Amino acid sequence: MDMEKLVSLCKRRGFLFQSSEIYGGLNGFWDYGPLGVELKRNIKDAWWRDMVTAHDEMSVTPGAPATYEMTGLDCTIIMHPQVWKCSGHYDLFCDMMVDCKDCKSRFRADHLLAIELQFPNSKETDAPHVLLGGTGEKEEIIERHKKKLKKLVRVHGDYLTLSGFMTYGQLNEDGRKKFICPECGQQGNMTEPREFNLMFKTIVGAMGTENDAAFLRPETAQGIFVNFKNVVDSTRVRIPFGIAQVGKSFRNEITPRNFTFRSREFEQMEIEFFCHPDSSRDWYEYWRDRRMRWYTELGLSGDRLILREHAEDELSHYSCGTADIEYAFPFLTEGEFGELEGIAHRGDFDLRSHMEGKLVKNEEGCLVLETGPDGKPKYKGSGRDLTYRDDQAKERFTPHVIEPSAGADRATLAFLCEAYTEDEQPNDKGQMQTRVVMKLHPRIAPIKAAVFPLVKKDGMPEIAQGIYRDLKKRFNVFYDEKGAVGRRYRRQDEAGTPYCITVDGQTLDDQTVTVRDRDTLEQWRVNVADVVEEIAGRVG
Repeated sequence: MDMEKLVSLCKRRGFLFQSSEIYGGLNGFWDYGPLGVELKRNIKDAWWRDMVTAHDEMSVTPGAPATYEMTGLDCTIIMHPQVWKCSGHYDLFCDMMVDCKDCKSRFRADHLLAIELQFPNSKETDAPHVLLGGTGEKEEIIERHKKKLKKLVRVHGDYLTLSGFMTYGQLNEDGRKKFICPECGQQGNMTEPREFNLMFKTIVGAMGTENDAAFLRPETAQGIFVNFKNVVDSTRVRIPFGIAQVGKSFRNEITPRNFTFRSREFEQMEIEFFCHPDSSRDWYEYWRDRRMRWYTELGLSGDRLILREHAEDELSHYSCGTADIEYAFPFLTEGEFGELEGIAHRGDFDLRSHMEGKLVKNEEGCLVLETGPDGKPKYKGSGRDLTYRDDQAKERFTPHVIEPSAGADRATLAFLCEAYTEDEQPNDKGQMQTRVVMKLHPRIAPIKAAVFPLVKKDGMPEIAQGIYRDLKKRFNVFYDEKGAVGRRYRRQDEAGTPYCITVDGQTLDDQTVTVRDRDTLEQWRVNVADVVEEIAGRVG
Protein backbone atom coordinates (compact mmCIF):
# COMPACT_ATOMS: atom_id res chain seq x y z
CA MET A 1 0.00 0.00 0.00
CA ASP A 2 1.30 3.43 -0.99
CA MET A 3 1.39 5.67 2.09
CA GLU A 4 1.13 8.79 -0.03
CA LYS A 5 -2.19 7.61 -1.43
CA LEU A 6 -3.56 7.04 2.06
CA VAL A 7 -2.43 10.45 3.29
CA SER A 8 -4.05 12.05 0.24
CA LEU A 9 -7.32 10.17 0.80
CA CYS A 10 -7.33 11.12 4.50
CA LYS A 11 -7.27 14.81 3.61
CA ARG A 12 -9.61 14.56 0.61
CA ARG A 13 -12.27 12.58 2.47
CA GLY A 14 -11.92 14.33 5.82
CA PHE A 15 -10.18 11.77 8.02
CA LEU A 16 -7.14 13.83 9.02
CA PHE A 17 -5.80 17.34 8.50
CA GLN A 18 -2.50 18.96 9.38
CA SER A 19 -3.02 21.16 12.45
CA SER A 20 -3.02 24.92 11.71
CA GLU A 21 -2.55 24.14 8.02
CA ILE A 22 -3.55 27.61 6.81
CA TYR A 23 -0.55 28.98 8.72
CA GLY A 24 1.85 26.39 7.40
CA GLY A 25 1.06 23.70 9.95
CA LEU A 26 2.67 22.71 13.22
CA ASN A 27 4.88 19.64 13.12
CA GLY A 28 3.72 16.75 15.27
CA PHE A 29 0.10 17.89 15.65
CA TRP A 30 -2.91 16.60 13.69
CA ASP A 31 -6.62 17.40 13.53
CA TYR A 32 -9.27 14.74 12.96
CA GLY A 33 -11.84 15.69 10.33
CA PRO A 34 -15.54 14.70 10.17
CA LEU A 35 -14.83 11.08 9.23
CA GLY A 36 -11.68 10.80 11.32
CA VAL A 37 -13.30 11.92 14.55
CA GLU A 38 -16.04 9.31 14.12
CA LEU A 39 -13.52 6.56 13.35
CA LYS A 40 -11.34 7.38 16.34
CA ARG A 41 -14.37 7.73 18.63
CA ASN A 42 -15.66 4.33 17.46
CA ILE A 43 -12.28 2.73 18.21
CA LYS A 44 -12.23 4.24 21.69
CA ASP A 45 -15.85 3.24 22.30
CA ALA A 46 -15.15 -0.34 21.14
CA TRP A 47 -12.14 -0.50 23.47
CA TRP A 48 -14.12 0.87 26.45
CA ARG A 49 -17.07 -1.41 25.84
CA ASP A 50 -14.98 -4.53 25.33
CA MET A 51 -12.59 -3.84 28.21
CA VAL A 52 -14.87 -2.12 30.77
CA THR A 53 -18.65 -1.83 30.41
CA ALA A 54 -19.35 -5.16 28.71
CA HIS A 55 -17.05 -7.05 31.05
CA ASP A 56 -19.00 -9.51 33.18
CA GLU A 57 -17.35 -9.68 36.61
CA MET A 58 -19.88 -12.33 37.76
CA SER A 59 -18.44 -15.00 35.49
CA VAL A 60 -15.00 -16.41 34.90
CA THR A 61 -13.65 -14.81 31.73
CA PRO A 62 -12.29 -17.50 29.36
CA GLY A 63 -8.56 -17.73 29.83
CA ALA A 64 -8.47 -15.55 32.94
CA PRO A 65 -6.84 -16.82 36.14
CA ALA A 66 -9.89 -15.72 38.19
CA THR A 67 -12.93 -13.45 38.14
CA TYR A 68 -12.17 -9.75 38.08
CA GLU A 69 -13.82 -6.34 37.95
CA MET A 70 -13.27 -3.27 35.77
CA THR A 71 -13.94 0.41 36.39
CA GLY A 72 -12.83 3.74 34.94
CA LEU A 73 -11.31 7.15 35.66
CA ASP A 74 -10.84 10.48 33.90
CA CYS A 75 -7.86 12.27 35.44
CA THR A 76 -6.48 15.75 34.83
CA ILE A 77 -3.80 16.47 32.25
CA ILE A 78 -1.81 18.63 34.70
CA MET A 79 -0.88 16.98 38.00
CA HIS A 80 1.29 17.86 40.99
CA PRO A 81 4.95 18.07 39.84
CA GLN A 82 5.98 15.61 42.54
CA VAL A 83 4.04 12.91 40.69
CA TRP A 84 6.56 13.05 37.83
CA LYS A 85 9.58 13.17 40.15
CA CYS A 86 8.54 10.05 42.06
CA SER A 87 7.53 8.21 38.87
CA GLY A 88 10.96 8.86 37.35
CA HIS A 89 9.73 10.95 34.42
CA TYR A 90 11.35 14.15 35.69
CA ASP A 91 14.84 12.62 35.55
CA LEU A 92 14.56 9.73 33.13
CA PHE A 93 11.94 10.63 30.52
CA CYS A 94 14.55 11.75 28.01
CA ASP A 95 15.76 11.00 24.50
CA MET A 96 19.25 11.63 23.18
CA MET A 97 19.44 14.25 20.45
CA VAL A 98 22.11 15.61 18.13
CA ASP A 99 22.24 18.76 15.98
CA CYS A 100 23.97 19.56 12.73
CA LYS A 101 26.15 22.62 13.23
CA ASP A 102 25.86 23.56 9.54
CA CYS A 103 22.16 23.33 8.69
CA LYS A 104 20.87 23.34 12.31
CA SER A 105 18.76 20.24 11.72
CA ARG A 106 17.98 18.16 14.80
CA PHE A 107 17.79 14.38 15.04
CA ARG A 108 16.93 11.76 17.63
CA ALA A 109 20.05 9.72 18.27
CA ASP A 110 18.37 6.33 18.72
CA HIS A 111 16.77 6.68 15.28
CA LEU A 112 20.13 6.84 13.55
CA LEU A 113 20.99 3.99 11.24
CA ALA A 114 24.62 2.92 10.83
CA ILE A 115 25.27 2.14 7.17
CA GLU A 116 28.94 2.02 6.19
CA LEU A 117 30.01 1.51 2.60
CA GLN A 118 33.46 1.31 1.06
CA PHE A 119 33.35 1.80 -2.69
CA PRO A 120 36.14 0.47 -4.95
CA ASN A 121 36.70 3.95 -6.37
CA SER A 122 36.77 5.69 -2.98
CA LYS A 123 39.46 8.39 -2.82
CA GLU A 124 39.77 7.99 0.96
CA THR A 125 42.43 5.54 2.08
CA ASP A 126 40.89 5.16 5.53
CA ALA A 127 37.30 4.69 4.38
CA PRO A 128 35.09 2.82 6.86
CA HIS A 129 34.67 -0.95 6.67
CA VAL A 130 31.67 -2.50 4.96
CA LEU A 131 28.63 -3.37 7.11
CA LEU A 132 26.14 -3.44 4.26
CA GLY A 133 27.08 -3.34 0.62
CA GLY A 134 29.59 -5.78 -0.79
CA THR A 135 31.63 -5.89 -3.97
CA GLY A 136 30.80 -4.36 -7.30
CA GLU A 137 30.63 -0.95 -8.86
CA LYS A 138 29.48 1.99 -6.76
CA GLU A 139 26.21 2.34 -8.67
CA GLU A 140 25.42 -1.36 -8.22
CA ILE A 141 25.93 -1.17 -4.46
CA ILE A 142 23.77 1.94 -4.21
CA GLU A 143 20.96 0.27 -6.17
CA ARG A 144 21.23 -2.82 -3.98
CA HIS A 145 20.70 -0.77 -0.83
CA LYS A 146 18.05 1.37 -2.44
CA LYS A 147 15.92 -1.72 -3.07
CA LYS A 148 16.56 -3.17 0.36
CA LEU A 149 16.08 -0.09 2.54
CA LYS A 150 13.60 1.86 0.37
CA LYS A 151 14.70 5.11 1.98
CA LEU A 152 17.66 6.23 -0.15
CA VAL A 153 17.27 9.85 -1.18
CA ARG A 154 20.73 11.07 -2.15
CA VAL A 155 24.41 10.23 -2.20
CA HIS A 156 27.00 12.64 -0.79
CA GLY A 157 30.31 11.75 -2.41
CA ASP A 158 31.05 8.17 -1.47
CA TYR A 159 28.55 8.08 1.36
CA LEU A 160 24.94 6.97 1.47
CA THR A 161 22.33 9.21 3.10
CA LEU A 162 18.93 7.81 4.04
CA SER A 163 15.76 9.81 4.57
CA GLY A 164 15.20 10.27 8.30
CA PHE A 165 18.44 8.52 9.25
CA MET A 166 22.19 9.20 9.44
CA THR A 167 25.13 7.25 8.10
CA TYR A 168 28.51 7.12 9.74
CA GLY A 169 31.40 8.85 8.04
CA GLN A 170 35.10 8.29 8.57
CA LEU A 171 36.76 7.48 11.86
CA ASN A 172 38.30 10.26 13.92
CA GLU A 173 41.86 9.89 15.13
CA ASP A 174 40.58 8.62 18.47
CA GLY A 175 38.58 5.88 16.74
CA ARG A 176 35.20 7.58 17.17
CA LYS A 177 32.96 7.87 14.14
CA LYS A 178 31.90 11.13 12.55
CA PHE A 179 28.31 11.65 11.46
CA ILE A 180 27.17 12.76 8.05
CA CYS A 181 24.06 14.95 8.21
CA PRO A 182 21.25 13.42 6.12
CA GLU A 183 19.90 16.90 5.36
CA CYS A 184 22.94 18.84 4.14
CA GLY A 185 25.53 16.07 3.71
CA GLN A 186 28.23 17.76 5.77
CA GLN A 187 30.54 15.35 7.56
CA GLY A 188 31.74 15.60 11.14
CA ASN A 189 29.78 18.70 12.16
CA MET A 190 27.30 17.00 14.48
CA THR A 191 27.07 17.83 18.16
CA GLU A 192 27.63 15.20 20.82
CA PRO A 193 24.41 13.37 21.81
CA ARG A 194 22.71 15.01 24.81
CA GLU A 195 19.60 14.44 26.89
CA PHE A 196 16.33 16.13 26.03
CA ASN A 197 13.37 15.84 28.44
CA LEU A 198 10.21 15.05 26.51
CA MET A 199 7.71 16.59 28.95
CA PHE A 200 5.99 19.85 28.04
CA LYS A 201 6.55 22.43 30.76
CA THR A 202 3.86 24.93 31.71
CA ILE A 203 2.99 27.40 34.48
CA VAL A 204 0.13 27.07 36.96
CA GLY A 205 -1.03 30.31 38.61
CA ALA A 206 -0.53 34.01 38.01
CA MET A 207 2.95 34.53 39.48
CA GLY A 208 4.80 32.67 36.74
CA THR A 209 7.82 31.72 38.84
CA GLU A 210 9.80 28.50 38.72
CA ASN A 211 7.90 27.37 41.81
CA ASP A 212 4.74 27.46 39.68
CA ALA A 213 6.15 25.11 37.03
CA ALA A 214 4.14 22.03 36.11
CA PHE A 215 4.01 19.58 33.22
CA LEU A 216 1.50 18.26 30.73
CA ARG A 217 1.25 14.55 31.43
CA PRO A 218 3.39 12.32 29.17
CA GLU A 219 1.17 9.32 29.97
CA THR A 220 -2.23 8.67 31.54
CA ALA A 221 -1.04 5.90 33.87
CA GLN A 222 0.12 8.02 36.80
CA GLY A 223 -3.35 9.51 37.34
CA ILE A 224 -4.62 5.99 37.93
CA PHE A 225 -1.87 5.10 40.40
CA VAL A 226 -2.32 8.19 42.56
CA ASN A 227 -6.09 7.49 42.66
CA PHE A 228 -5.72 3.81 43.52
CA LYS A 229 -6.71 4.29 47.17
CA ASN A 230 -9.60 6.60 46.24
CA VAL A 231 -11.08 3.97 43.91
CA VAL A 232 -10.72 1.18 46.47
CA ASP A 233 -12.26 3.28 49.26
CA SER A 234 -15.14 4.72 47.22
CA THR A 235 -16.23 1.53 45.43
CA ARG A 236 -16.64 -2.11 46.33
CA VAL A 237 -14.03 -3.38 43.89
CA ARG A 238 -11.81 -6.14 45.13
CA ILE A 239 -8.45 -7.27 43.81
CA PRO A 240 -8.03 -8.42 41.11
CA PHE A 241 -9.52 -5.42 39.31
CA GLY A 242 -8.62 -2.97 36.57
CA ILE A 243 -8.94 0.80 36.20
CA ALA A 244 -9.24 2.08 32.64
CA GLN A 245 -8.70 5.55 31.25
CA VAL A 246 -8.81 7.20 27.83
CA GLY A 247 -7.18 10.58 27.54
CA LYS A 248 -4.68 12.97 25.98
CA SER A 249 -0.95 12.80 26.62
CA PHE A 250 1.85 15.05 25.42
CA ARG A 251 5.47 14.37 24.53
CA ASN A 252 7.79 16.95 23.02
CA GLU A 253 9.19 14.56 20.43
CA ILE A 254 12.49 15.61 18.86
CA THR A 255 11.54 14.37 15.41
CA PRO A 256 7.80 13.69 15.01
CA ARG A 257 7.30 11.79 11.77
CA ASN A 258 5.43 9.17 9.76
CA PHE A 259 2.03 10.89 9.65
CA THR A 260 0.31 10.40 13.03
CA PHE A 261 2.56 7.55 14.16
CA ARG A 262 4.85 9.76 16.23
CA SER A 263 3.06 12.93 17.36
CA ARG A 264 3.52 15.46 20.13
CA GLU A 265 -0.13 15.32 21.18
CA PHE A 266 -1.81 11.93 21.21
CA GLU A 267 -4.48 9.92 22.95
CA GLN A 268 -3.99 6.79 25.02
CA MET A 269 -6.27 3.93 26.04
CA GLU A 270 -4.73 2.45 29.19
CA ILE A 271 -5.61 -0.11 31.82
CA GLU A 272 -3.82 -0.52 35.12
CA PHE A 273 -4.75 -3.97 36.37
CA PHE A 274 -4.08 -4.59 40.08
CA CYS A 275 -3.54 -8.15 41.24
CA HIS A 276 -1.88 -10.30 43.89
CA PRO A 277 1.90 -10.73 43.37
CA ASP A 278 1.55 -14.52 43.28
CA SER A 279 -0.82 -14.44 40.29
CA SER A 280 0.69 -11.49 38.43
CA ARG A 281 2.53 -13.58 35.84
CA ASP A 282 -0.67 -15.39 34.88
CA TRP A 283 -2.51 -12.08 34.60
CA TYR A 284 0.27 -10.65 32.44
CA GLU A 285 -0.08 -13.53 29.98
CA TYR A 286 -3.88 -13.21 30.02
CA TRP A 287 -3.87 -9.50 29.16
CA ARG A 288 -1.13 -9.92 26.58
CA ASP A 289 -3.18 -12.52 24.69
CA ARG A 290 -6.53 -10.78 25.17
CA ARG A 291 -5.29 -7.48 23.79
CA MET A 292 -3.80 -9.20 20.75
CA ARG A 293 -7.13 -10.92 20.14
CA TRP A 294 -8.97 -7.57 20.27
CA TYR A 295 -7.07 -6.20 17.27
CA THR A 296 -7.58 -9.33 15.20
CA GLU A 297 -11.31 -9.33 15.92
CA LEU A 298 -11.54 -5.78 14.53
CA GLY A 299 -9.71 -6.58 11.33
CA LEU A 300 -5.96 -6.40 11.94
CA SER A 301 -4.59 -9.82 11.13
CA GLY A 302 -2.21 -11.82 9.05
CA ASP A 303 1.53 -11.29 8.80
CA ARG A 304 1.24 -7.55 9.38
CA LEU A 305 0.36 -7.98 13.08
CA ILE A 306 2.68 -9.66 15.57
CA LEU A 307 3.05 -10.09 19.32
CA ARG A 308 6.68 -9.60 20.36
CA GLU A 309 8.03 -10.38 23.81
CA HIS A 310 10.80 -8.01 24.91
CA ALA A 311 14.29 -9.36 25.44
CA GLU A 312 15.73 -8.87 28.92
CA ASP A 313 17.98 -5.99 27.82
CA GLU A 314 14.93 -4.11 26.44
CA LEU A 315 12.96 -4.10 29.69
CA SER A 316 12.46 -0.94 31.73
CA HIS A 317 14.25 -0.97 35.07
CA TYR A 318 10.95 -1.71 36.87
CA SER A 319 9.46 -4.22 34.41
CA CYS A 320 9.14 -7.96 35.08
CA GLY A 321 8.07 -8.57 31.49
CA THR A 322 6.81 -6.59 28.49
CA ALA A 323 5.27 -7.55 25.18
CA ASP A 324 4.51 -5.26 22.25
CA ILE A 325 1.70 -5.68 19.77
CA GLU A 326 3.27 -4.45 16.54
CA TYR A 327 1.99 -3.66 13.06
CA ALA A 328 3.86 -3.51 9.75
CA PHE A 329 3.04 0.08 8.83
CA PRO A 330 3.67 0.82 5.13
CA PHE A 331 6.13 3.66 5.89
CA LEU A 332 8.51 1.17 7.56
CA THR A 333 11.07 -0.87 5.69
CA GLU A 334 10.12 -4.41 4.72
CA GLY A 335 10.27 -6.71 7.71
CA GLU A 336 10.00 -3.90 10.26
CA PHE A 337 7.10 -3.40 12.68
CA GLY A 338 5.92 -0.39 14.68
CA GLU A 339 4.47 -0.53 18.18
CA LEU A 340 0.68 -0.41 18.53
CA GLU A 341 0.40 -1.32 22.17
CA GLY A 342 2.62 -2.36 25.04
CA ILE A 343 1.56 -4.80 27.75
CA ALA A 344 3.89 -4.41 30.75
CA HIS A 345 4.24 -6.31 34.01
CA ARG A 346 5.20 -3.34 36.22
CA GLY A 347 5.41 -5.23 39.51
CA ASP A 348 4.78 -3.01 42.56
CA PHE A 349 7.03 -0.23 41.26
CA ASP A 350 4.38 2.44 40.77
CA LEU A 351 2.44 2.15 44.01
CA ARG A 352 5.68 1.88 46.01
CA SER A 353 7.11 4.95 44.23
CA HIS A 354 4.13 7.07 45.19
CA MET A 355 4.30 5.79 48.77
CA GLU A 356 8.06 5.95 49.35
CA GLY A 357 9.70 8.09 46.67
CA LYS A 358 11.66 7.56 43.47
CA LEU A 359 12.87 3.95 43.12
CA VAL A 360 15.88 2.64 41.22
CA LYS A 361 17.27 -0.85 40.73
CA ASN A 362 20.43 -1.68 42.68
CA GLU A 363 23.25 -4.07 41.74
CA GLU A 364 21.29 -7.02 43.10
CA GLY A 365 18.32 -6.13 40.90
CA CYS A 366 16.13 -4.96 43.77
CA LEU A 367 14.14 -1.71 43.76
CA VAL A 368 15.48 0.72 46.37
CA LEU A 369 15.00 4.41 47.11
CA GLU A 370 17.26 6.70 45.11
CA THR A 371 19.21 8.96 47.43
CA GLY A 372 20.95 12.29 46.89
CA PRO A 373 24.51 13.28 47.87
CA ASP A 374 23.34 13.78 51.46
CA GLY A 375 22.11 10.20 51.67
CA LYS A 376 18.48 11.25 51.94
CA PRO A 377 15.76 10.17 49.47
CA LYS A 378 16.09 12.24 46.30
CA TYR A 379 12.33 12.69 45.95
CA LYS A 380 9.92 11.93 48.74
CA GLY A 381 6.75 9.99 48.06
CA SER A 382 3.30 10.95 49.31
CA GLY A 383 3.69 9.02 52.53
CA ARG A 384 0.18 7.61 52.01
CA ASP A 385 -0.55 3.94 52.48
CA LEU A 386 -1.27 2.49 49.02
CA THR A 387 -1.19 -1.14 50.09
CA TYR A 388 -4.28 -3.34 49.88
CA ARG A 389 -5.85 -5.41 52.62
CA ASP A 390 -7.69 -8.57 51.63
CA ASP A 391 -10.20 -9.00 54.46
CA GLN A 392 -11.16 -12.49 53.37
CA ALA A 393 -7.58 -13.79 53.28
CA LYS A 394 -6.58 -11.48 56.17
CA GLU A 395 -3.54 -10.38 54.18
CA ARG A 396 -2.03 -6.96 53.38
CA PHE A 397 0.20 -6.50 50.33
CA THR A 398 1.29 -4.01 47.69
CA PRO A 399 -0.51 -5.06 44.48
CA HIS A 400 1.36 -5.85 41.31
CA VAL A 401 0.26 -4.04 38.17
CA ILE A 402 -0.26 -5.24 34.60
CA GLU A 403 -0.52 -2.36 32.15
CA PRO A 404 -2.01 -2.75 28.65
CA SER A 405 -1.27 0.66 27.12
CA ALA A 406 -2.62 1.37 23.63
CA GLY A 407 -2.40 4.45 21.45
CA ALA A 408 -5.75 5.54 20.06
CA ASP A 409 -4.05 7.47 17.27
CA ARG A 410 -1.73 4.62 16.32
CA ALA A 411 -4.65 2.21 16.38
CA THR A 412 -6.61 4.55 14.11
CA LEU A 413 -3.65 4.80 11.74
CA ALA A 414 -3.22 1.01 11.68
CA PHE A 415 -6.91 0.43 10.93
CA LEU A 416 -6.71 3.01 8.13
CA CYS A 417 -3.62 1.34 6.65
CA GLU A 418 -5.18 -2.11 6.87
CA ALA A 419 -8.47 -0.91 5.36
CA TYR A 420 -7.03 0.86 2.29
CA THR A 421 -7.75 -1.31 -0.76
CA GLU A 422 -7.80 -0.79 -4.51
CA ASP A 423 -9.62 -2.97 -7.04
CA GLU A 424 -10.95 -2.71 -10.57
CA GLN A 425 -14.70 -2.25 -11.06
CA PRO A 426 -16.87 -1.03 -13.97
CA ASN A 427 -18.18 2.52 -13.70
CA ASP A 428 -21.63 3.79 -14.74
CA LYS A 429 -20.56 3.61 -18.39
CA GLY A 430 -19.27 0.05 -18.12
CA GLN A 431 -15.62 1.13 -18.26
CA MET A 432 -13.14 -0.46 -15.82
CA GLN A 433 -11.64 1.93 -13.30
CA THR A 434 -9.79 1.75 -10.03
CA ARG A 435 -12.06 1.67 -6.99
CA VAL A 436 -10.61 2.83 -3.67
CA VAL A 437 -12.26 1.05 -0.74
CA MET A 438 -11.71 1.56 2.98
CA LYS A 439 -12.57 -1.89 4.31
CA LEU A 440 -13.09 -0.86 7.92
CA HIS A 441 -14.79 -3.24 10.33
CA PRO A 442 -18.48 -2.19 10.62
CA ARG A 443 -18.08 -1.58 14.39
CA ILE A 444 -15.52 1.17 13.83
CA ALA A 445 -16.64 2.50 10.43
CA PRO A 446 -17.40 6.27 10.69
CA ILE A 447 -20.69 5.94 8.76
CA LYS A 448 -22.65 2.73 9.21
CA ALA A 449 -24.96 3.13 6.22
CA ALA A 450 -25.79 5.53 3.41
CA VAL A 451 -29.31 6.01 2.02
CA PHE A 452 -29.94 6.94 -1.63
CA PRO A 453 -33.02 7.57 -3.72
CA LEU A 454 -32.24 6.25 -7.20
CA VAL A 455 -33.71 9.42 -8.71
CA LYS A 456 -35.10 12.65 -7.29
CA LYS A 457 -38.72 12.05 -8.28
CA ASP A 458 -41.70 9.69 -8.00
CA GLY A 459 -41.66 9.94 -4.21
CA MET A 460 -38.32 8.13 -3.88
CA PRO A 461 -36.60 10.96 -1.92
CA GLU A 462 -39.42 11.02 0.62
CA ILE A 463 -39.15 7.26 1.26
CA ALA A 464 -35.34 7.47 1.45
CA GLN A 465 -35.49 10.35 3.91
CA GLY A 466 -37.88 8.38 6.12
CA ILE A 467 -35.45 5.43 6.18
CA TYR A 468 -32.57 7.84 6.90
CA ARG A 469 -34.40 9.36 9.89
CA ASP A 470 -35.22 5.93 11.32
CA LEU A 471 -31.59 4.81 11.04
CA LYS A 472 -30.28 8.11 12.40
CA LYS A 473 -31.84 7.38 15.78
CA ARG A 474 -29.38 4.52 16.29
CA PHE A 475 -26.43 5.03 13.94
CA ASN A 476 -24.35 7.63 12.21
CA VAL A 477 -25.77 7.46 8.66
CA PHE A 478 -25.57 9.58 5.52
CA TYR A 479 -28.15 10.72 2.97
CA ASP A 480 -27.14 11.49 -0.61
CA GLU A 481 -29.30 12.18 -3.67
CA LYS A 482 -26.75 13.99 -5.85
CA GLY A 483 -25.13 12.43 -8.92
CA ALA A 484 -25.24 9.01 -10.51
CA VAL A 485 -25.79 6.20 -8.03
CA GLY A 486 -22.47 4.58 -9.04
CA ARG A 487 -20.57 7.71 -8.05
CA ARG A 488 -22.46 7.83 -4.79
CA TYR A 489 -21.38 4.25 -4.11
CA ARG A 490 -17.74 5.18 -4.84
CA ARG A 491 -17.83 8.09 -2.42
CA GLN A 492 -19.13 5.84 0.34
CA ASP A 493 -16.54 3.17 -0.49
CA GLU A 494 -13.80 5.73 0.13
CA ALA A 495 -15.44 6.75 3.40
CA GLY A 496 -15.53 3.12 4.56
CA THR A 497 -19.34 2.91 4.75
CA PRO A 498 -20.15 -0.83 4.93
CA TYR A 499 -23.74 -0.67 3.60
CA CYS A 500 -25.62 1.44 1.08
CA ILE A 501 -29.42 1.41 0.86
CA THR A 502 -31.07 2.43 -2.40
CA VAL A 503 -34.73 3.31 -2.91
CA ASP A 504 -35.64 2.44 -6.49
CA GLY A 505 -38.63 1.79 -8.72
CA GLN A 506 -39.35 -1.60 -7.16
CA THR A 507 -39.66 0.10 -3.77
CA LEU A 508 -42.79 1.83 -5.00
CA ASP A 509 -44.34 -1.53 -5.88
CA ASP A 510 -43.42 -3.81 -2.95
CA GLN A 511 -41.88 -1.58 -0.24
CA THR A 512 -38.44 -3.22 -0.49
CA VAL A 513 -35.07 -1.52 -0.94
CA THR A 514 -31.68 -2.65 -2.24
CA VAL A 515 -28.90 -3.12 0.31
CA ARG A 516 -25.33 -3.23 -1.08
CA ASP A 517 -22.30 -4.65 0.74
CA ARG A 518 -19.17 -2.50 0.42
CA ASP A 519 -16.65 -5.36 0.29
CA THR A 520 -18.39 -8.12 -1.64
CA LEU A 521 -20.60 -5.85 -3.77
CA GLU A 522 -23.42 -8.29 -3.07
CA GLN A 523 -26.92 -6.77 -3.27
CA TRP A 524 -30.14 -8.03 -1.70
CA ARG A 525 -33.59 -6.67 -1.01
CA VAL A 526 -35.05 -5.87 2.41
CA ASN A 527 -38.47 -4.62 3.42
CA VAL A 528 -38.48 -0.95 4.36
CA ALA A 529 -39.86 -1.78 7.80
CA ASP A 530 -36.93 -4.16 8.46
CA VAL A 531 -34.04 -1.93 7.35
CA VAL A 532 -33.06 -0.72 10.83
CA GLU A 533 -32.84 -4.23 12.27
CA GLU A 534 -31.05 -5.48 9.16
CA ILE A 535 -28.28 -2.89 9.58
CA ALA A 536 -28.18 -3.36 13.36
CA GLY A 537 -27.65 -7.08 12.96
CA ARG A 538 -24.80 -6.61 10.52
CA VAL A 539 -23.01 -3.73 12.27
CA GLY A 540 -22.93 -5.52 15.64
